[in-house]
Amino acid sequence: MDYNYLAELLFPQIIDCPSDVEAKYPPRQLPEGAKVTRFAPSPTGFVHFGGLFPSTVGERLAHQSGGVFYLRIEDTDAKREVEGAAEGLIKTLAKYGIHFDEGAVLDDSGKISDKGAYGPYKQSLRGHIYQVYAKQLVREGKAYPCFTTEEELDELQAINKKEEIKNTDWQAEAEAKRAAMLAGRIFTIEEVEEHLKAGHPFVLRILANGDSERKIKFTDLVKGALEIPENDEDFVLLKSDGIPTYHFAHAIDDHLMGTTHVIRGEEWLPSLAKHIQLFSYLGFKLPKYMHIAQIMRIDENGNKKKLSKRDMGANMDDYTSMGYCPEAVCEYVMTLLNSNYEEWHMQNADKPYTSFPFNIKKMSISGCLFDFAKLNDVSKNVISRMTADEVYELSSNWAKEFDPELYNQISKNPEYTKSIFAIGRGGKKPRKDLSVWKDVREYVDFFFDDLFEIKDNYPENFSRTDIKLTLEEFAKEFDINDDSNTWFEKIKDIADMLGFASDMKAYKQNPESYKGNVSDISMFIRLAVTGKLNSPDMYSVMQILGYDRVINRVNEMIKVL
Repeated sequence: MDYNYLAELLFPQIIDCPSDVEAKYPPRQLPEGAKVTRFAPSPTGFVHFGGLFPSTVGERLAHQSGGVFYLRIEDTDAKREVEGAAEGLIKTLAKYGIHFDEGAVLDDSGKISDKGAYGPYKQSLRGHIYQVYAKQLVREGKAYPCFTTEEELDELQAINKKEEIKNTDWQAEAEAKRAAMLAGRIFTIEEVEEHLKAGHPFVLRILANGDSERKIKFTDLVKGALEIPENDEDFVLLKSDGIPTYHFAHAIDDHLMGTTHVIRGEEWLPSLAKHIQLFSYLGFKLPKYMHIAQIMRIDENGNKKKLSKRDMGANMDDYTSMGYCPEAVCEYVMTLLNSNYEEWHMQNADKPYTSFPFNIKKMSISGCLFDFAKLNDVSKNVISRMTADEVYELSSNWAKEFDPELYNQISKNPEYTKSIFAIGRGGKKPRKDLSVWKDVREYVDFFFDDLFEIKDNYPENFSRTDIKLTLEEFAKEFDINDDSNTWFEKIKDIADMLGFASDMKAYKQNPESYKGNVSDISMFIRLAVTGKLNSPDMYSVMQILGYDRVINRVNEMIKVL
């Protein structure tokens, strides 16, 4: 077989050699140990929560080592591409702290353009490059054309499905038909010329030289030492339209763009043998691979399942509408990625998550469990560390889009709203009332007359007469100018007057001697003023509401009683 002639027959338009391409992509000049990583999604829809994992790992590894993190858009499957998905992906990732040093970026008009010297960063614009290497593989006898028609491929697929019946006769027939249909591997130059002259399309397949009975020893940076069967499958490199498969394109792009570490989901492990063989055939140095564990969830039956795109929390856009601040989501991701993150954070509470020394060795080998309860705890901690100004800005931005009624209330007087958020903020043990911005309405509603309503009821075990007397005495004694100690002494005096314990220690020693305690008296007043049994510090609440509001609400409750 004259492979040079075959290569010219298949790719007459390609005059460049791999060395011509290599000259345009010189090795990167980076410090020793610097990592070059990439995020290479397909623009087929929204950003999945699982996509935040490899992108976060890639960003951390590159930037902690003084390397480069780039974005490559793998848009070779035009049938699955969603218009605007790539642009949306870039915006969403930026919101969650994923910034790229080079690659596909948005220009001032919002369109995707290239930043960096190793582009194009969209695979659909790199067709010529892939065909240069395809032609070279044909020259070397490592790839061959297959002229199997679409109809024959459909029949092959049908055979494979029927073969699943495990019927011996079917298996024998299937093998015979498969051999006949894939006879494109056994051809003459004359047959190729006839096919091409007739305009028949072809796919280009690798000529596998592996043996599935032999094992390859391989070290994955997450999974550790592995043994996998050699590749013996003649998988497709170029489809009939000249577009490369993922296998072929990623090998060429990772080599030319200088990728040192490939971070991807563990679902790609079965393809690893193909990629090892392909890098060897192309004469490329194999990058280091990291196959990350899948994101799991607990289903309604208590079983672990992969977090699918239909599950709540899968779509990163959901976090915006639910009101999670991006920093909280990013910190939560770090708790899933590195087992020692929470310990580090306890010792470095004042530092951002980006200061954490991310470590590959601390990554989970098994599946990471997605848990909204844990995310909410992380989010409460993040928001509790914010200033009142920060909480106001972020919550009002969210409300403007997702809760206009709330926005109209809290934005009328920003300083008034900030004073609400300042309650219990700061210090070693700040309040943790908010986990998402959606919680703000419930937290602040009683501060605004248009939103105020009585939501809770007084417990049945207390006399309505005692509650009414408490409110009447409080209305007589309340002075907005009292300091907090004077204010509380008056509450204690009401407790003593009505037979409630003003001293909690005495109450605990002899509870049957009292109708209740001073906290119950406070609760009677709290419900009248806030409409709730639980609220932030009542003295601070009343200082913000002012004398008239407090007294009006107390008097209204007296009327109801």
